[in-house]
Amino acid sequence: MAKTRVAVEFGMGTSIRKQDYTGAAIRGLKDALWHNSLSIAEVFGFEKEAMLVDVEIAVQQPSSVDLTKLEKILPYGQSTFKVINGGLDIIKPDGKGATVVANVAVIVSFEMERIND
Repeated sequence: MAKTRVAVEFGMGTSIRKQDYTGAAIRGLKDALWHNSLSIAEVFGFEKEAMLVDVEIAVQQPSSVDLTKLEKILPYGQSTFKVINGGLDIIKPDGKGATVVANVAVIVSFEMERIND
């Protein structure tokens, strides 16, 4: 059996005033998840818990993201998180603080046999 990707969803989240990297990442994850209703598990005959959910988050300060808060958002599946340098910090006009933009990708896979290798 091989880990086979079946869906990729994208989201973007911001923290306009607080410069909160975790908050922006949470909004980005919810943006990716809440705009979709995928019935992939049922289509392939799997339980939802069999979903392998890889979440990739890009922000300017990856070490500032509290993953324990993001892990609570996923409704099911076996999840992994990776936070990398990316996203945007848009400096405010007065130079005091920034608006934080987080980019998020949610990759859904299953352990299944590939039919076209």
